[in-house]
Order: sequence, then C-alpha cells, then structure tokens
Amino acid sequence: MYEMILELKEGSGQHLYEQIYRYMKSEIQRGNIRWGEKLPSTRLLAGQLDVSRSTVQMAYDQLLSEGYMESVPCRGYFVCHTEELYHLDAEAAEEEVNEEPEKSCCRYDLAPSGTDLEHAPYAVWRKLSREVFCQDQRELFRLGDPKGEYGLRSVICSYLHQARGVNVQPSQVVIGAGSDYLQMLLSRMLGTDRRIAMESPTYRHAYEIFQRLGYDCCTVSMDRYGMDVEELGASGADIAYVMPSHQYPLGTVMPVRRRQELLQWAAEREGRYIIEDDYDSDFRYVGRPIPSLQGSDRHQKVIYIGTFSRSIAPSIRIGYLVLPAPLLDRYEQVGRKFSCTVSRTDQRILQLFMERGYFERHLNKMRALYKSRHDVLLGEVRKIKGVNRILGERSGVHILLEMAEPWTEQELVRLAAEAGVRVYPLSEYCIDDRVYEPAVLLGYAAVTEDEIRQSVRILSKVWNRKKEDAV
Repeated sequence: MYEMILELKEGSGQHLYEQIYRYMKSEIQRGNIRWGEKLPSTRLLAGQLDVSRSTVQMAYDQLLSEGYMESVPCRGYFVCHTEELYHLDAEAAEEEVNEEPEKSCCRYDLAPSGTDLEHAPYAVWRKLSREVFCQDQRELFRLGDPKGEYGLRSVICSYLHQARGVNVQPSQVVIGAGSDYLQMLLSRMLGTDRRIAMESPTYRHAYEIFQRLGYDCCTVSMDRYGMDVEELGASGADIAYVMPSHQYPLGTVMPVRRRQELLQWAAEREGRYIIEDDYDSDFRYVGRPIPSLQGSDRHQKVIYIGTFSRSIAPSIRIGYLVLPAPLLDRYEQVGRKFSCTVSRTDQRILQLFMERGYFERHLNKMRALYKSRHDVLLGEVRKIKGVNRILGERSGVHILLEMAEPWTEQELVRLAAEAGVRVYPLSEYCIDDRVYEPAVLLGYAAVTEDEIRQSVRILSKVWNRKKEDAV
C-alpha cells in the first residue's frame, strides 16, 4: 500500500484537498505510484496527514472523476492504467498556473464575487449524482424540453413563490446555463432595436454582453433608493435592467415606493419591460426580505432572472428566466429553436436537491456562516480611520467602503496589494463619466473569519499610515 509523504501548507491560497489531489495526480503521472497499486483508505490517509476525512474524500473524488484511480467495492482504491490519459506536461501546467500573477501575489483576496467552496454540498451532490446515474433513466440521455425539465421548473416555481413572492407557473420558466445565455435568449425574443438602461455604477459584465448583442445601452443615475425613474423616463430607454434586492456594486436595497414608480414607468407604454436580476437575494441579514419586483407586477412587465451560482456554487451554471405572459408566445416562435444548455442529468440532480430539503438546509447554513463573517468584517472596518460610509451591509456577500481624502482609489488598491491584500475599486463598475467618492469593495464569502480580521487589520495599518503621512 502506498504511503504518502506530503507537507500540506496552510494559507498557500490552495485548498488542502487540492494540494492532496495535485500531489497524487503528479505522482501517478510520473509513475511513482504504479498501475494497480492500492491506495490508503480515506480514513487512514486523513490520519497520516492530520486533516479531516472529508478533505481526503474530496481529493479522491476528483481523481476518480478524472480516471486516475478506481474504487473497488469491499477492497478499496486502486491506481488506474493512465498511459492513454491526456495530461499537460510540467511546463505547460506551470504556465497555466502563472496566468494570473496579480491574484496569486496577494495573500488575502477579498473578492466581492467570491463563494465559500469549503462548505459546498459535495457529499449530498455526490450522493444524488450516484442515485441519478444508478437508476435506469434512459430518457435523461435524450434531448429534453428547450425550456428545461418540467420537474425542475416546478420546484423552482415553488421556491420562488415561498421565498421571493414571485407569481409564476412552470410554463413561464426557462432554464439556461448562466446569465450570458439567458441574455442572448432574451435578445432573440425582444429584438435588439431597443435601448437598455442600466444603473450607474452597474454590473459591467451584463452591460458589455448587452452591447455585444447589439443593444443601444445607456446608464441612469442612482440615488439612495435606486435607479432615478425621472432620469430613466428622459433616457429614451424601453428596457430597464435593475437589481432591486441588492444592487451591484453599491448594495442598495430598493424600497417599495421606488419599485412602484419603476413599475408605473413600465406600464405607461407598450413594449416597455423591466429585467429584474435577483442574483443574491438569498443572503439578507437585517430585517425581512423585500418581495421581488415581479411579485408586485400587475401589468406583466417584469422579466425575472435568477441563478444558483451564488447559493450553491459557480460551476453549477444553472440559471433561469421567468417570462411574463406577453412574451410566452414570442418564446414559442423564437426561443424554442434553442435547445436547453443545461444537461438533463444536472437538472435532475438539482431537482432532487431542492425537493428533498437539502437546498433549504444548505441556504440556512450558508446564511449563518456569511452572517458571522459579515459581522466580523463590519466590526473590523469600523476601526479604520477615514471611512466615510459603509454601504451594502444589509445583504449580499460584500460591502463597500466610501473613503475620505487624502486617498484615491488607485492608492487604496495599490497600498493594499503591496501589503498582500486584494481589494476592488468602485471605478471598475463605472461605465459613464459620473464622479464618485473614492470607494473599495470588500467581499467576505471566500475568506474565513480569521482571514477577515488579519486582512482588515493590514488595511487599517497601511491606510492609516498614509493618512498620518499626509497630515
């Protein structure tokens, strides 16, 4: 039996299971662990390396899925014949790792779009995957409904109605792999001879996708309540793209009165629509969640977009549209020409994950985890001198610090990076020439509470030093 000699490194920027996986993969590729050799059990290896058994299991699962090892019932794990497996040579692999030197040079990355992968539901997902594939369901290998599996669409309807107040039937739901595909699908239904208004600052990626699809895009100012409806009316736009539950990047939660004003704008003219991007409404820490904009829509003007990328994992790549009734005929004419971009097996796994209560339990666990990190982050950033305002602290997985002079955003980001902490400037999300106070985004989903404390104390030290030097 192979005995592993591996020194695991905490704080290396690479999860422990990844270090185990990469080491074993390399040893197998080099022939140091030979074909047919028996590998230690997960329990034994966990004891040797002084890590949790689940950490070793995650590494083994990856090696199993890539064909480097196999599991033989009642016997254990064995190395597979790998001569025909494709793999990168060492130099190519090193080049791939070094593609993003800017990220790797920072010890702490406070990415606002981060996700906690350590607590992803690996075990449950693996269990349901095995169940789906063990069943004799040949139909899952046929081409399915372009809208997506009816079972998944039904359970999404139930979830949206209970959690977000969305009024929806399965016939209105369209499943797709990611927001890019869903935006493309919308463009085919709505046509591109329209003007889309987006909040300023905004989710730049969505703005650029709409532009590449051929739309005339413009930006509309925001006040403390959200998109300025008066300016929206003067913009000439007939589609408004908003994030009312937690605007990205400012974190604004649109109150009911502004939502009603926005719905009134859409109802005033034929052909106007609102695209409601509800990307992370599952994570709210102060007060009760405000129901979706779609739930208050009485004129069938809201197109609702949701995703499981934030709530489960980015690689799930399952999102969905909720189409208003007037667009259903248009979908039948145009949208059905596009096959669903999510495999039927993945849809079935997610359906079971939701139906059996795993999704609800996972959300409750992640809300508690993120709430704890959120509270730690707020407690630490309040110690930083020169913070004018903290924005977006009521929900989501990031906050925004609006800073006072003598800082500029470029200086804040540079000083932080030099000290080993990566933060994100608000200017990255600004499309127009509007001027904003210097501000940086701090995400807390992908870092531990200890890492939050350490990174913010570093920021406080280097930024306060800058202020003292200026004085």
